[in-house]
Amino acid sequence: EGVSPSMAKAIADRLGVPVKYVPFPKPGELADAAEGDVWDIGNIGAEPARAQKIAFTAAYAEIEATYMVPPGSALRTIADVDKPGVRIAVSARSAYDLWLEANIKHATLIRSTSLDGSFADFVANKYEALAGLRPRLLTDVKQMPGATILDGQFTAVQQAVGTPRSKGAAVAKWL
Repeated sequence: EGVSPSMAKAIADRLGVPVKYVPFPKPGELADAAEGDVWDIGNIGAEPARAQKIAFTAAYAEIEATYMVPPGSALRTIADVDKPGVRIAVSARSAYDLWLEANIKHATLIRSTSLDGSFADFVANKYEALAGLRPRLLTDVKQMPGATILDGQFTAVQQAVGTPRSKGAAVAKWL
């Protein structure tokens, strides 16, 4: 259920073929499988690193990525986060992690293997910031009384339909 499966079904219906869903627990795993002939289309954040193997459509959704900070934090703005000594918990290989990797100059990225893991690490290790997509952070902030989600965004994930480049330019153009 949801936007991604509905879009996949609509594309399959338009082509006159049955849809077969191939779920991946993490976006990075879907991207890794692009060259393995495991899937024909995938709904994933369009990022330059992924675009080497995946051809993307225009975005069908844009999701803000920002930070959550613990109660009493001195970090008040997005710009405050990229400072020496600031540790940012992040879910490894998420679209926003790829952006942070390319753009963070002074803070330290601490990667976890999952969204739940990055939140748990943020809490347990008392990190200065948790990077995430705003919809998820709105859930996480309820679990930490006094925590704050910073205004604005450090990037936005462009959710798009992608197809492995190995499928050919005609497939990408059709999409």
